[in-house]
Amino acid sequence: MGLFFRKEENKGGTGAGRSFAKTYDKEKTKPAIRCSICTGEQVAGFLNKRSGQFEEIALIRSPKDLEVFKRTYGITGDIEKFY
Repeated sequence: MGLFFRKEENKGGTGAGRSFAKTYDKEKTKPAIRCSICTGEQVAGFLNKRSGQFEEIALIRSPKDLEVFKRTYGITGDIEKFY
């Protein structure tokens, strides 16, 4: 076992065909993508509407990563990006 390891990704359920969709508080937070202007790194998460605090959820390395994030939380449409 190495020093670094990759966390297993939830592929839509385990066991007896169960689906484990996650939820977020739509009244207090909104989905957003934080982009770095220096490195181009993108992180998907939720932005608190009141405080402006960003909660990181997933590193976006490809369009597939973004689709998995959107599917996991039931997000449709475009997600706002901020820098």
